[in-house]
Amino acid sequence: MPLKLVMMGTGEFALPAFLALYETDHQVVGLFTQPDRTGRGHHRHRNPLKETAIEHSTPVFQPKNVNTPESLEQLRALQADVFVVAAYGQILSAELLSIPAQGAINLHASLLPKYRGAAPIQYAIWKGETETGVTIFRIEPKLDAGPILGVVKTDIGLKETSGELSPRLATLAVPTLVDVLDRIATGHADPIIQDPTAVTRAPRLKKDNGLIDWSKTAEEIGWHLRAMQPWPKPSTSLVQEGHPPLRLLILDIEPCDEQFSAEPGQAVFADSRRLVVQTGSVSVEVLRLQPDGKRAMTTAEFLCGHTIRIGDRLV
Repeated sequence: MPLKLVMMGTGEFALPAFLALYETDHQVVGLFTQPDRTGRGHHRHRNPLKETAIEHSTPVFQPKNVNTPESLEQLRALQADVFVVAAYGQILSAELLSIPAQGAINLHASLLPKYRGAAPIQYAIWKGETETGVTIFRIEPKLDAGPILGVVKTDIGLKETSGELSPRLATLAVPTLVDVLDRIATGHADPIIQDPTAVTRAPRLKKDNGLIDWSKTAEEIGWHLRAMQPWPKPSTSLVQEGHPPLRLLILDIEPCDEQFSAEPGQAVFADSRRLVVQTGSVSVEVLRLQPDGKRAMTTAEFLCGHTIRIGDRLV
């Protein structure tokens, strides 16, 4: 028998799953998404899930707090069998989770029980994982701890950033989500309990997490640069005698064939096209960067207007 579904999500990660629900035999009876945000110039940020729901004549709800008595009553009135949650951005109370007849499921962008928390994609790259995926699990009050209903895995590209991996995972998860819903509908969900001894955490990132630690190995710095794009952005400051520090985003590096000996963060080679910096392990060439307030560019483009000397520092 087809399920009645409520989608709870916000943002691009949730969109492929939401679109897929309309292609199934199941019925989408409501969308709960975050309140509209207003940016500079009082322009409203686009909410693709809301637009999709309106196109399909699906009721849209945008409470600031989904756990209020009013919101809970709205959810009960929809009489959904399952709540499908993806990047919703709100904690769901135990009372809310008790409403759907067959529970609430979540699309989580890691291979649980690894990287429970708000930033699983970033942490998987930051910690040097070569494989990740999406886990669909039944939500329980404890964070990301519910039984697993489906998993899809993928390799992480050698140069793949968080911003590139996120939409790929969102699309990759769709067939598994549809399969999980079909199995729930037929009573064959087959949940698997998570191993509590294998749990790792991926807490919400802060702006300071973007600061580059040049004392780390070149490999670790490379992971960090990819993990922090597009936010909070991998940043450092160029310190030169007689000049104020210049904030730079370092977007890509690679180990050098030539090796130097210097303190981490020190420029060990620089000319009109190349910049080589010492890390805690080997010397690396900076390939792409972005000066504060400017566009991203190659290092050669940056050096057309900036002179860097051996001994200048990135801190």
